[in-house]
Parts: sequence; structure tokens; C-alpha cells
Amino acid sequence: MSNLINIDQSSSLRMPRPSAAQRVSKALMAVLPWSIIAGLLWAGLFIKPQPVGGTVTPPALERRDHFYGLALSPAGEVWASGSNGKILAIAADGQVRRLPTPTVRTLQDIAIWDAEHAVAVGNDGVILHSGDAGQHWQAADGVPRSEVANKLNRVRVAAGGLAIATGEMGALLVSRDYGQTWQRLREEEDVAWNDVAILEGGRLVVVGEFGRVLLSDDLGRTWTEIAAPVPGSLMSVQFRDARNGVAVGLEGALLVTRDGGLSWETVALGITEHLFDVLWNPNEQRWFATGALGRWVSGNDEGWKTGALDERNLSWHTRGLLDGRNIWLAGADIGHWDGRQWSELQP
Repeated sequence: MSNLINIDQSSSLRMPRPSAAQRVSKALMAVLPWSIIAGLLWAGLFIKPQPVGGTVTPPALERRDHFYGLALSPAGEVWASGSNGKILAIAADGQVRRLPTPTVRTLQDIAIWDAEHAVAVGNDGVILHSGDAGQHWQAADGVPRSEVANKLNRVRVAAGGLAIATGEMGALLVSRDYGQTWQRLREEEDVAWNDVAILEGGRLVVVGEFGRVLLSDDLGRTWTEIAAPVPGSLMSVQFRDARNGVAVGLEGALLVTRDGGLSWETVALGITEHLFDVLWNPNEQRWFATGALGRWVSGNDEGWKTGALDERNLSWHTRGLLDGRNIWLAGADIGHWDGRQWSELQP
């Protein structure tokens, strides 16, 4: 019996040897994970994804857009400059197209000389100019800059390619070649100049922070400072002729001059909303100003009145532009006002 037990125990210790097929399968299972990893790495490095279907082009006008400058082209289009370097051309039938620009900086203002030449200015000292009706824009080289701040708030143009831009840190810049090259008219200083009126005979009237007003009778070679008529910032100035002008500013400030900017009278409007822009409407022989919370102001020597665009619209608007019987307004939104109804341009 003991011999039988020994034989059975020794038999139970013998293990079957794996076959060749089993050995190959085991090797493949060990290599497979590394093969998968290597394949994924190769695909990530050398295989470029291909778009499926057509690319989506964003609309020219989007809800998130803000616009700060307006200009009327000889072709009858309204051009609007604003956030992300956008310049839109709005046709009389409401069609909107985007003009290509080489910047994503916010463009604070835009002006047009003629059927070919235009200029736009904005944040970080950017100045763009076009010589082919806005089809192509180029950034001006060698624009004078401050080490502190360089936002350009406004640009005004006159005959012969003259342009003057105003901005932070005392920026008063002039171009005489349709915006291609620029020089300083004054040394840098800690003040923001917000607007300039270019009058006949070479007179310049500049307004800015702290109610400051500058005058020059020789296109900026020499300057005279006028005693500040108000303590708050003046944001815009406009003249209807060489002598009669209006300036508007923060907290409902409105000033009138009848001697080309040498002296100013304050008009009490009874409002505190900021006013950002003013224009002369020859059709109605009245001034029109626009500002915060949908506020508008209109008047002349016979009196002034004020109101809101729409009780449902409390948007701010930094620029106004007369286009026939309508006044276009740009800011938190863009649209036109006919004196009775506000019509917002929809994306």
C-alpha cells in the first residue's frame, strides 16, 4: 500500500509543459499594450485632423460687440469701429459687412477723407489707415508712444490728408499724409485729451480731462490754455462755423461758445448723466448730444430739451453721426434715431 501512495504522490507533481501556440499567445498579450500606445503616439504626431463639413464664419455683427466710432462714406455706407479691431460697413438697406483689419485692439474712432482714404485709432496707440476705400488697412509705423498709457480716443480729419488724434498722457498727434506717419504736437503730460475741432484758418480747439481747453491758431505750433469752465472732463467738441460751437462732458456738462472757443457759457440742463458726443444737425438747425443711459440732448440759442431714446433702452452711446434724417448712435449697441423712435441694428 505504501508503494502505491508514493507512486500517486510523484505523479501529482508532474506539470504539463505549455505548447508552442500557448507560448506565442502569451508573448503577443505582453506586447499588445505597448503596440497600442506606440500607435496612438504616432497618430498624434503625424496624422492631422481634417475638418468635417464647412467652416462656420461668425456674423459681422455680434451681440457682444461694442462700437465707439462712426463715419459716413461717400458711397453712403455708415462705418463703425469698435471692439476686437472690428470695422463694419452698414449699407442703406441694412446689410452689414466686415472690413478686414490687421489688429484685435479696440478701435475708438474712425474718420473718412474721401472715396479712398480713411483712418482709425484705438487702444495701445494703434492707428490704421486705408487708401483703397477700406478694402485693405495698414498699421501706421513709428507712432509716438508713452511708457505709461497710449489709448487714442478720437481722430478728426481735414482737407489735404490732415488728421489729428487725441488720447491719453497728453497725446496730440498729427498726420499730413492721410494717416501714414504721425508726430507729436505737444509734449507728453498727465492728461487725457478727448477731442479736437479743426477750424478754418488753422485754429484747433482741444478739450479733455478736468475741463481743460486748449487753443491754437497755427495748427498746433503754439498753444493757449483757456481757464477750465467746468471741473469735470469734457468729452467732445463740435463747431457749426468758425465761431459757434458746443462742448459736452461728464455729469451732464454742456458749454456754448460764440467766439471760436475763447470763452464758454454753461448751459444748465438739469441732468447728471454723462454726455459723450455732440454734433450739429443743419436739417433742424439744432445741436444733438448723446451719452449714458440712453440720454439725448437737443437745442440751440432758443432753448434746450432732453429725453431718453427708449424707456427699455438704457445703453450708453459714445458717438453720434448724422445720416440724412437719421442720427446713428454707437456704443453698447448700434442703431439710428429719427427723433421719435430708436431702431437698434440687430445681429
